[in-house]
Amino acid sequence: VKPAMETAAEENTEQSHERKVNSRAEMEIGRYHWMYPGSKNHQYRPVPTLGDRASPLSSPGCFECCIKCLGGVPYASLVATILCFSGVALFCGCGHVALAGTVAILEQHFSTNTSDHALLSEVIQLMQYVIYGIASFFFLYGIILLAEGFYTTSAVKELHGEFKTTACGRCISGMFVFLTYVLGVAWLGVFGFSAVPVFMFYNIWSTCEVIKSPQTNGTTGVEQICVDIRQYGIIPWNAFPGKICGSALENICNTNEFYMSYHLFIVACAGAGATVIALLIYMMATTYNYAVLKFKSREDCCTKF
Repeated sequence: VKPAMETAAEENTEQSHERKVNSRAEMEIGRYHWMYPGSKNHQYRPVPTLGDRASPLSSPGCFECCIKCLGGVPYASLVATILCFSGVALFCGCGHVALAGTVAILEQHFSTNTSDHALLSEVIQLMQYVIYGIASFFFLYGIILLAEGFYTTSAVKELHGEFKTTACGRCISGMFVFLTYVLGVAWLGVFGFSAVPVFMFYNIWSTCEVIKSPQTNGTTGVEQICVDIRQYGIIPWNAFPGKICGSALENICNTNEFYMSYHLFIVACAGAGATVIALLIYMMATTYNYAVLKFKSREDCCTKF
């Protein structure tokens, strides 16, 4: 009986305290109306507490849409596309100008007879046209791979509700995986091939540095330091003069064509290396997305049956 009486007494004290608080608030409001008669028509609305307010993160809006869109961005494919575009642009642009400078150096110094380097000129001209085709192809192929990355990333993360991949989509993804592997192996060969002119120009430049060095400058052995361009196989052995020695070789190294061609070949080789790295990133991203899509398609088939 005593606990029941104690709880009833506590409830009575709480109710009396609430009445006092309410009466005090009513007295304050009445005093305000007495001091400012024009405020009687105003309506007082309760201020919502923090618990009643809806959080901007809980309500769907622009923030959630932005997070959802950022979650569907294939960052690996995006980085690979930027790297691929940069590498192909460097390789094609610098390689095209460097090949033209190489032909000018050969015609002016190493092979004065045009019939000796006619085949080389045709090959270089053909390579310049191939460069145009490579630039156009990889510009289109990079955009297609980026779009395929958006498709597979959205399908893997299931960002669009019931958005599912189909057998045709998985087949296209597998085709891009195979094609990217083939292009990656091909660009490894291009990267190795682009290092050949860098090696050739480096040998010529290092020979010129030996001629300019104080140990050999002013001695009779300077004219015996030569570079025979015929040993690289780019011009025939009967080409004249084919070999440049001494001060004539030093003059070639001081020309603008040699300086520009040498450095442009280095940049073109670096661009080919960047393209190889981009294709490796493409291969990893496309292979991972294809494997996940294939695994999920098998799970869907198992759940149906």
